[in-house]
Amino acid sequence: MSIDVLMPALSPTMEEGTLAKWHVKKGDKVSSGDVIAEIETDKATMEVEAVDEGVVEDILVPEGSEGVKVNTPIARLSGDDAAAAPAPMAEPAKSEAPKTEAPKAEAKAEPAKAQAPAPAPAPARTSGERIFASPLARRIAGQKGLDLAQVQGSGPHGRIIKRDVEGATPQAAKPAAGAAAAASAPRQAQTLAQMGIPDGSYDLIPLDGMRKTVARRMTDSFRDVPHFPLTIDLEIDGLLASRAKINAMLEKQGVKVSVNDLVIKAAAVALKQVPEANASYSPEGIAMHHNADIAMAVAIEGGLITPIIRKAETKGLAQIAVEAKDLAERARTRKLKPDEFLGGTFSVSNLGMFGIKSFGSIINEPQGCILSVGAGEPRPVVKNGQLAIATVMTVTLSCDHRVVDGATGARWLQAFKALIEDPITMIV
Repeated sequence: MSIDVLMPALSPTMEEGTLAKWHVKKGDKVSSGDVIAEIETDKATMEVEAVDEGVVEDILVPEGSEGVKVNTPIARLSGDDAAAAPAPMAEPAKSEAPKTEAPKAEAKAEPAKAQAPAPAPAPARTSGERIFASPLARRIAGQKGLDLAQVQGSGPHGRIIKRDVEGATPQAAKPAAGAAAAASAPRQAQTLAQMGIPDGSYDLIPLDGMRKTVARRMTDSFRDVPHFPLTIDLEIDGLLASRAKINAMLEKQGVKVSVNDLVIKAAAVALKQVPEANASYSPEGIAMHHNADIAMAVAIEGGLITPIIRKAETKGLAQIAVEAKDLAERARTRKLKPDEFLGGTFSVSNLGMFGIKSFGSIINEPQGCILSVGAGEPRPVVKNGQLAIATVMTVTLSCDHRVVDGATGARWLQAFKALIEDPITMIV
């Protein structure tokens, strides 16, 4: 019995990836747990393990292939129960019909499909609206030539699932999809020319998976989340003095605490003091998070990733410094695991090292807030009616107004300011 090995979804946001490397070749026997391939997603490079035993009949997608869609067959195994799936996403995969059973189930269900009434037409979607569908539903839709924009989803929050596409007919969808593609291609090709940029005067760099994902998520967030900024100045001379003492104490351990580590700790403690800011909006209601899982923005080649310091409010500065350094290094080499960058309850983006005085960030959904941290620099201040010089850092809190209103954001900034300007309060 031959079984197709499908391109796995290694994260909830993954739609395609690069098959970076094969660890097996035709004729090789694989056992459960054997690493058979490496997949580059928009966020990381991950290993794919075999689930059961089998022999590699054929390699369908050569290594180095880019833009391989999720659920595309990439190899074929022979064996009674041969299958392969990524270990990190084993649980989500169980929510769909097992891959080894799919052909049989479809064959048995064929007569019933012919008699089943087609689902009700989906309400018209606006141009560019996101379509939520399970990987299996997308695969079946692709095989049948269905336009998912015309399918009504019956899953949670209108998500399109297997049963929605099994009985749908492609006749009405195909012409619309073809017309859209035909209209889109020349429009995209002419965009730069229409803006007055002559052909041949530039080098066009293709969008990789990470840049596409960042562009899509940031566009969705900026368009759909009603957000607002709150900006304050912090005097950080006390913070810098405390940091110097802390690093002197940790020198023998080889640990060095950064200003960003102190910001992460202060943000986490402030979230426990003002728990209303540690929240996320969802259609079901507002999620009030139990822990402060702080996502820190890390710039990497080709985009951005936000590894997470879990339960940061419970960790000391030395532990946060060690974890942050390790996560940042592995982020830059795309070696993070999904649970190390997916989730988080609050984000911190620091551009101070680039000399940026102040800025506002786009909210990282589904988080309710993101803190933008600027550079600390000497500035004139007034103390007791006298002009003085202090090291001042400007921070901006961007809030999702659906869950964090102005008063809540202001109270969080007050708590954060007190912690930053008097760091001893972080540990008492």
